Parts: sequence; C-alpha cells; structure tokens
Amino acid sequence: MSLGTVIAFIAGVMTVVGSIMTATDRPMAFFDVPSVIIVVGGTVVTCFISYETKVAFDALKTFVKVFKSYKDMNTSLKDEVGRIVKWGYTIQKNGLQGLENEVTETLRKDNPFLAYGADLVVTGYTGAEIRQILEHMLEEQSNRNRISTGALMKMGGDAPAFGMLGTLIGLVIMLSNMSGDPASIGPSMAVALITTFYGVILARLFCIPMATKMNARYDRTELINSIQLDGLVLLAERKSPRYIQDKLNSFVDVSEQFLIDRDMNRDSGNS
Repeated sequence: MSLGTVIAFIAGVMTVVGSIMTATDRPMAFFDVPSVIIVVGGTVVTCFISYETKVAFDALKTFVKVFKSYKDMNTSLKDEVGRIVKWGYTIQKNGLQGLENEVTETLRKDNPFLAYGADLVVTGYTGAEIRQILEHMLEEQSNRNRISTGALMKMGGDAPAFGMLGTLIGLVIMLSNMSGDPASIGPSMAVALITTFYGVILARLFCIPMATKMNARYDRTELINSIQLDGLVLLAERKSPRYIQDKLNSFVDVSEQFLIDRDMNRDSGNS
C-alpha cells in the first residue's frame, strides 16, 4: 500500500468535509443522489464511449491501483547502475555464460525487461540491434501505460462538464416551478449547484491527481528502463566496467552515483 497516497487522499477528503461541517449546520444539504448519478454516471459512460472497453476498465482500475505501492518508486538508481557494472565484470571474467547465469527466475519475475535485454546480449546481438529492439519495446509499453492515464485525465475534464449539465437541469426544473412557493427557490437553487460541486470534487480530488500520480510512476519506470537499456547496449559492445559506470551515472544525481572504487569494495567486504 502507498501510505503517502492514502494519507494525502484522506487529508483531502477531510479538508472538504471539515469545511462543510464548519460552514453549515445542515451538512446533508451537500448530499444529493440524482446529482451523484449525473456526474459519476455521465463521466464513466463518456469514458466507455470515448475508449475501447479494455482501456476504460483499465482507467477505472487506476482508482484502486494508485493506492497500491509501486515497486519502481523505491528502486535505487545507484543499485541499477551497480548491477550493470557488476555484470560488466562478470562478462570480463566468465564471458556471456557468466551473464546468462545472472538471469535467474527471480529476475525474470521481478524485472522482465532487464531479463529480456540480458537474453539479447547473451544471444549475441550487437549493441545497435539491442537498442533498436528495446527502444521499440519501451515505446509500446509507454503507449499502453499512457492510454489508461489519458482516459483518466479525460474523465477529469468531463466531470465538471457533467456537473454543469446537472446544474442546468436543476435550473430548468427550478424555473419551471417559480409560479409556486417563492420560498422553495433557494433550496432548489442549492440542489442545482450541487452537481457542479460533485463535478469539481470528482475531477480535482480523484481523476486528475490519480492520473498525474500514475504518470509520475511511469516516468520513474521509464528512467530505470533507460538506464538498463543503455547498460545492456554497453555490455553487448564489451565496454569496460568503468566506462559503463561513467556513462550510466549520467542518469543519476551526483550524490547518488555508483562508484566502483567505493561501492564495489564495500560489496566485497559485505560478502
């Protein structure tokens, strides 16, 4: 579970609820079932109209996925650089057979992209061929990820529109009843405006922040994959471990870079 996301979401809800509770002694005035149906129902239906069913369902799953822990957010870039550097030493010492031994079932399960790339190196593809294959793979992976978050972002844009639609419906009903009791105009206007409130809440507390969070997560994964891709190409080109270190460290903040003289010796001491 992503504890930070859960805490932030609860804080957001409490901010809205707390504001309502302190501003009025009739908080239930902010609850209206028809308004919820118009905003939520209309936003979801529009998503299914705009996208294929699978994409729409993936977008809806994001409402749950965003609260789960994301492995790559806790992955150390320094460790990724270190792993490729160590593989460089392994190839120097044991050849491609040594790299093949590094590709365990655990690695295939936890990091299928890196395992697949290592298989390409072991197969004997050139660095240029590996780059072409893996870049295409990453591009398609990015497209798949961004489609679902794009759908969620569109829902964030549609929700306020359906809120306004509900408000217009409420105003039409209110105006059609103006020949009756004038005292009913105020409550009727309040109900008409509730749908706009729901539309803003759905967009700004749910859809847009969640899509932004998932895009940030995918950006992190793409950065890690870029490090791995360049590292695999350098391994295929038989570059020295020190050159691999210097090239891959360009992806990493200076304070977090992997240094052979420091970190390889520390790892050896720990082992």
